[in-house]
Amino acid sequence: MPGETDLRRLLIDMRPELNPGRYVFTTVAGGIPPGVTPVVTVAEPGGLTLVLRQEDAEAAGLGYDYVAGWLVLRVHSSSDAVGLTAAVVQELAGAGISCNVAAGFHHDHFFVPYEATGCAMELLEALSRRGAAGVA
Repeated sequence: MPGETDLRRLLIDMRPELNPGRYVFTTVAGGIPPGVTPVVTVAEPGGLTLVLRQEDAEAAGLGYDYVAGWLVLRVHSSSDAVGLTAAVVQELAGAGISCNVAAGFHHDHFFVPYEATGCAMELLEALSRRGAAGVA
């Protein structure tokens, strides 16, 4: 089934969900250390960025300085959909909440400061309701 491209439909159907746990961003020079299961990897010239559970990073002795909550939009968005990420980021930014975005094949993932996860969920649920009302 192809992903959704209509912004209003994406907002209405986004169904934000909070994954349990605390997640951190770290980097390694080589490959993924044994016993570490990242939820996101990004290969960069400066090293391999890993997003993983905080307890896994600590067990592996990996340093980090940002602890995040992981929000997933349950709507299956198309990779060429326009505006969903911008709408979410704008909503969070308006409340002073930073976010880091990762796009998967089926869903969009947002990492926000752990202490702001409750507020972020409320904001995204309100954004979805406004989309349903045609005022997003």
